[in-house]
Amino acid sequence: QVTLVESGGGLVQAGGSLRLSCAASGRTLSSYTMGWFRQVPGKEREFVASINWSGGSIYYTDSVKGRFTISRDNAKNTVYLQMSSLKPEDTAVYYCAANPSTWLWSDPARYDYWGQGTQVTISS
Repeated sequence: QVTLVESGGGLVQAGGSLRLSCAASGRTLSSYTMGWFRQVPGKEREFVASINWSGGSIYYTDSVKGRFTISRDNAKNTVYLQMSSLKPEDTAVYYCAANPSTWLWSDPARYDYWGQGTQVTISS
């Protein structure tokens, strides 16, 4: 059983930065593709970014390109999402997820394991 725990969310002003972390336990995820998603009430879960096992392949949704950076530390079994130049429309619950394949899926249905989410709120 894999457990993912996100942390680092909070309330910041527009233009500010946050760094989210996702720590995995129960199994090493060094061979998994990891993804970050976000969701606001009443809307579907939205893909944000994904990273392959080595960190050599990364994929971002267009709305966060140039502002967000996904990275991973396999020795720590942890994935990060550095968020900068934050906008009010980035407000959401952010989730990390693990996918056992090598593909950088943006479809949440492809991910097997999910964290509980961390709230990110950006004030204008």
